[in-house]
Amino acid sequence: MPNVKFYCLMLSSLLMLAACGDKGKPAMPDKAAASCQFVSTKDNSPLAIKAVPTDSDAAKVFLTTCINPYSKLYAGDIEAAKAGKKQFAYQGCSGCHGGNANGLMGPSLIDAKWQYAKHNTDKGLFETIAGGTNGSPPEWGSMLIWHNQVAGHSGEGLDTDTILQIMAWLRTQYVGGGETPWLN
Repeated sequence: MPNVKFYCLMLSSLLMLAACGDKGKPAMPDKAAASCQFVSTKDNSPLAIKAVPTDSDAAKVFLTTCINPYSKLYAGDIEAAKAGKKQFAYQGCSGCHGGNANGLMGPSLIDAKWQYAKHNTDKGLFETIAGGTNGSPPEWGSMLIWHNQVAGHSGEGLDTDTILQIMAWLRTQYVGGGETPWLN
C-alpha cells in the first residue's frame, strides 16, 4: 500500500514547483488564477466560486486547473480515501445517494450512467455538487446547493476542499468500467 507521506510530499513538491516563477514573479498571472469558470448545472449561469484564504493547497490547485488533486491520491491510497467517505456520510450525501453511493432516492454516483454527461470530468461533477440541480428526472427531485459560496446553499454549506474529498472518494468507488478521465 502506497505511503500517504510520499503522496503528500509529491503534492507539496508539485505545488512548490508551480509557484516558482521567472525572476520572482508568480507562475500564473492573475488572469490564469481564475482559469476555471464554473457554471450551474441548473441553468448554465456562472457559479462564482473563488479561492479564499482558508482553502487548502489542493482546493487552490483545483480552482485554477479544474483537476481534483485528491483523485489520484485517493486512487493510490485507500486509507487517504476514507477522508472522503467520512465526509460523504457526515454531510448527509448518503441520505439520497445511499451509504455506498450506489443510489437510493437519488441516482448512483459510482456507475457509468451519469445523470449529466459533464460528470465524467472533475469540473462537471463539482459544478453539480456545488450548485445543485433542477431534478431530472423529476422523481429524483432537485439536489440542494452545497457550496458555501453559492447563494441558497444548504445549512452552513461546504467548502471547496470538502467537496473535492467527497468527489475523490466517489471516483475510487467507480464501477462503470471504461475510461476514467479523472485519473488521466
